[in-house]
Amino acid sequence: MPMTDRRGLMLVLSSPSGAGKSTLSRHLLATDPDIDMSVSVTTRKPRPGERDGKEYHFISQERFDQMVEDDELLEFATVFGNSYGTPRGAVEKALGAGRDILFDIDWQGTQQLMDKAGKDLVRVFILPPSAKELAARLHRRAEDSEEVIAGRMAEAASEISHWAEYDYVFINDDLEASHRAIANILAAERLRRSRQVGLAKFVRQLQADL
Repeated sequence: MPMTDRRGLMLVLSSPSGAGKSTLSRHLLATDPDIDMSVSVTTRKPRPGERDGKEYHFISQERFDQMVEDDELLEFATVFGNSYGTPRGAVEKALGAGRDILFDIDWQGTQQLMDKAGKDLVRVFILPPSAKELAARLHRRAEDSEEVIAGRMAEAASEISHWAEYDYVFINDDLEASHRAIANILAAERLRRSRQVGLAKFVRQLQADL
C-alpha cells in the first residue's frame, strides 16, 4: 500500500525481570529497521566495553541536574545513587523524522512519559505465564544468587500490579507468538490516523484526481 509521511511513536516494553522483555527487545531491534533503542543519559561511570553514545550518554551530575531544571528530560530517576534520564531533544528529532523509539523502562518511567508525551506513547506490558515459570527463568539465567532471585520475585509482584496502566498486555508463554504480538501492535499503531501526518495531503490529491 502507498506510504504517507508519518510521525514516529514511542514504544514502551515493561515487565518483571525474567518475563522475556530483553529477548523480545533484541529481536525487535534486529528485525524491524524502523525502530531504534532509546539512549539514556546517566551519571554513573562507564562499565568495561561500554561506549559513550551507544549504551548511554555519560554525563556529570551537574549537567544532569541542569537538564532536569531546563525540562530537557522526558523521564528520569535515581537508582543506587546514580541518575538516569531520557533526553527530550533526541527523541523529538527521531519522532519528527518518522523513526520509532523503543524504551525499556519500569511503570514509574512510563508514567512520566505519559504525562509529557502521551500522544506519542504506546505502552506494552509483558506477563510471565506463571509465578513458577518466572522463578524457573530467573534460575536458568544463572546470573543471581538465591537471595537476589527472591528479591526479584518480590519486586515482580509490585511491578505486575501496574499492568492495567498499559495499552496492551500479553502473556509471554511462546516466544514466536510474542514476537508476532509486538509486530502486530506496531503495525496497527503506525497506521493511526493521527500519526500519518501526510495522509490529509494524500487524500486531497486523491479526491482531486477522481
